[in-house]
Amino acid sequence: MEELARVYAESLFGVAKEKGTLDTVRDQLGQFSSTLEGNKDLQVFFFSPSFSSKEKLEGLSLAVSDADPELFNFLQLLIEKHRMPAVFRINSQFEELWKTENQRIEVTVTSAIELDPAIAEQVGAEVERQTGKQVELTSRVDEGIIGGLVLQVGNMVLDTSIRNNLEKLRQSVARAA
Repeated sequence: MEELARVYAESLFGVAKEKGTLDTVRDQLGQFSSTLEGNKDLQVFFFSPSFSSKEKLEGLSLAVSDADPELFNFLQLLIEKHRMPAVFRINSQFEELWKTENQRIEVTVTSAIELDPAIAEQVGAEVERQTGKQVELTSRVDEGIIGGLVLQVGNMVLDTSIRNNLEKLRQSVARAA
């Protein structure tokens, strides 16, 4: 299912990029996906084999009448191919492609206490400087790390927390014993 979502997302991304509507398609696909995710009745309607493709297409026309033409055609294709349940994964894959295209990277800073916003921004600015990508910064609090920071940049993790250092020390002592 993940491969299928990737193929569909890449196809929509390519068309939207070619037409110069990447941001619009991203926003509208995200809105459609969020609306669908939050409404069980819509999910039943679009995902259930109890409703015909014709009924679903009519419902789509009513639900997203002002959508970008490329996105509307894409959603019609998903309905016709009975692939609408993959729309959440497609949206996720599309979002990743958009972030790569726009040189964006997600960064999460986790600390034991609430960080001063200026310090969090400094961390984000340093990651931005080192990666050359625009940072989307999230700051979290996890008292369990005791102190220090856990920095997640994309899929990389730098753990300088006291909890991590204590765990390394415990493992070292256990090996020595």
